[in-house]
Amino acid sequence: MAADSRQSTERIELPRLILLQVITLLLMGVAMFLPAGTIGWMRGWLFLVIYSMMTVLAIAYLLRVNPEVISARSRWHQGTKRWDLFLTPPILVAFPAILVVAGLDDGRFHWFALPWWVCVVGYVLLLCGFGGLAWASAVNKFFEPTVRIQADRGQTVIQTGPYAFVRHPGYASGLPMFAGMALALGSLWALTPGALAWLLLLVRARWEDAMLQAELPGYRDYAQRVRYKVIPGVW
Repeated sequence: MAADSRQSTERIELPRLILLQVITLLLMGVAMFLPAGTIGWMRGWLFLVIYSMMTVLAIAYLLRVNPEVISARSRWHQGTKRWDLFLTPPILVAFPAILVVAGLDDGRFHWFALPWWVCVVGYVLLLCGFGGLAWASAVNKFFEPTVRIQADRGQTVIQTGPYAFVRHPGYASGLPMFAGMALALGSLWALTPGALAWLLLLVRARWEDAMLQAELPGYRDYAQRVRYKVIPGVW
């Protein structure tokens, strides 16, 4: 029965998922190459190819181990905290902002030229961010795009995988992901919107953690066992 349910989820979600990813890549291309002023920007094309490969691998992995989370993350849900409705949009805007600034910088004006080895470091960071996000999504079926108590889905405290080390590994993955995107595209200036987005993620992590401790049974005990919210040994 479980296998049949998983196959049904994959069959229903896959066409919509493919369309969503194609649209996302097209919009990413516009956000990068329009500011760059040229379609000959090599670092831009390389980024799109590698980013696409990482996305396909992550989705294939999640379809196998936790397809429910893909459905959950592809929709906004009722019950989202009001403060998150104001906090999430600027975080989402930071993603294309990194691409736009990188296109202006490395693609067009070359404000601060970076060597290729810095781009390689960027891809390593990006891979770490992707990996951390995929790991968190794989073990947590309640990994939704907005903050709420998921009473309709029987939400429980997740304590396995990366959640054994930090309480919010998804946010922890944001730092290497945002920084990796900017550096992979060869732009120090693109670190600026990424840094702003991660600061907002830290605010969101703090508020979400307080909500979970107040409203999710068992989370307060979990927080006493796993001390750090986002960065092991720091916070």
